[in-house]
Amino acid sequence: MGCGRRNLPGMSSRPLVSVRHRERMTDDRAQLEALLDATTIAHVAYVDDEGRPCVVPTSIARWGDQVVIHGSTGSRWLRAVGDGRAVAVSVAEVTGVVVGHISCETGVHGRSAVLFGQFETLTGDEKLAGLDVMLDRHLPGRSGEVRRPTGKELAATQVMVMRLDQWSCRVMDEEPKPPQQDADAATWSGTVSVAPRTGTIEPSRSNQAQVPGSVVRLADDFTV
Repeated sequence: MGCGRRNLPGMSSRPLVSVRHRERMTDDRAQLEALLDATTIAHVAYVDDEGRPCVVPTSIARWGDQVVIHGSTGSRWLRAVGDGRAVAVSVAEVTGVVVGHISCETGVHGRSAVLFGQFETLTGDEKLAGLDVMLDRHLPGRSGEVRRPTGKELAATQVMVMRLDQWSCRVMDEEPKPPQQDADAATWSGTVSVAPRTGTIEPSRSNQAQVPGSVVRLADDFTV
């Protein structure tokens, strides 16, 4: 794994180090931030009050030196991770398929990271700012197109952040391994870049408004 900057209570004080494939690991903070800026889905892992391991997919956004998540105050898992317990958050991005000479050498190109820490619940102006970060991460400029949340809406929404103090980051970009047997040389190998981006706009059936600029820009960004 990559490097850790702060160690949580009960965790090893040693840096986070990978045992295998250390050449894939990076301690470059810019690589981590680039990955977080390129993905919007993370998986949050924690242990619940009954000792059961849980993992939940959720939307995420980088906010400077921290990440922010949000959801309903009625969410059981959000209430659980909001109490200060240790969590692990994973993110990943697939950028290509590695086609090896043999089936065992087939894999992917991409980046992945695991963040370690605790979430902190935001209130007041910080909560509003966190909501704007989440909204503009998915739809840049959208926060300026919608009204401010009401007190009732804010009371029903939980916004939390976790600092990027301890993490590991891996980059997979190597070429397929050369053939190990003469017979394998006749089989094609290489890489295929993938870009599942379409940019198709589909208004809701109840929609009566024109497509706003933020949506048009987002669709343009996703069109290849």
